[in-house]
Amino acid sequence: MDLNLIKKLVKIVDTSEITDLEVEENGLRVKVAKKIRGFKTDSQPQVLISQVPAPTAAPAVSPTEEKSPVPETASNLHEIKSPIVGTFYRAPAPDADPYAQVGDTVSVGSVLCIIEAMKLMNEIESDASGKIVKILVENGKPVEYNQPLFLIQKS
Repeated sequence: MDLNLIKKLVKIVDTSEITDLEVEENGLRVKVAKKIRGFKTDSQPQVLISQVPAPTAAPAVSPTEEKSPVPETASNLHEIKSPIVGTFYRAPAPDADPYAQVGDTVSVGSVLCIIEAMKLMNEIESDASGKIVKILVENGKPVEYNQPLFLIQKS
């Protein structure tokens, strides 16, 4: 991918009100995103470049799977923390199914919830693979920066 194209993408995100932009070309994916801190957007966009893996089928999760208790050892637990201040929502709409539930298996990049900040809906993605063992925030409640939202048992 051309370096000038990447520079143009960064400028587009930096000068507009969009928070992120993703482009894929010849198996190379570039994602440019603004980091949001509190109620103000950071003017320095972040650039992530990665190779796009071949699509794989996600393992099916049974809806009748029982909720598992939080394991006693915290060494294999990973906290997903809020990157911004806002209001926590488990689903994209009040009448929609939640993005994730206790017992669900998630992978890196899976959307877990949304946090509303200044009327913008920000999807929060998992940064680890594993099984959700606990949801630490109630739907519709305010969250602080770096507040733990989910506990994931690493796989």
